[in-house]
Amino acid sequence: MDFTFDVFSKTRAFFKKIIEEQSLEDLNKIPKGFNNNIIWNIGHIIVTEQVLIYKLSGLKPTISESLVSAYMKGTKPEKDVTQKDVNEIASLLFSTLQQTEIDYKKGAFKNFKPYTVSTTGNTLNNVEEALQFALFHEGLHFGYVLALLRAI
Repeated sequence: MDFTFDVFSKTRAFFKKIIEEQSLEDLNKIPKGFNNNIIWNIGHIIVTEQVLIYKLSGLKPTISESLVSAYMKGTKPEKDVTQKDVNEIASLLFSTLQQTEIDYKKGAFKNFKPYTVSTTGNTLNNVEEALQFALFHEGLHFGYVLALLRAI
């Protein structure tokens, strides 16, 4: 799983660079034809990783429930985020991933509940499959963020 966590880290570095290079206005902008924005996509990948890994293992995510509620599947931006919100999301990109890796190596995700994802129809049967899917999911949203960058 070292390779998987390495790819996660490199993917998240792309998201961090985008946060650093875009204005708050551009992070919040929803271009015509889109239903969300750059910062929502970045918050969403953090929340999805936490839900797929921690919640499906019967554990409490390492992020707040309010963050989960704002960025989970089926949500969309309800208001512009503040710079404070952006800073929190930026810091969570790596802190959550580091904690997930620590918890994985400690064997914390033993009680994984199988879950069928709507994106591909695959059933995640264990934490390793959930981590692989979460990485795929982040790649999808990276592509979406690139499309948003071109549209703004």
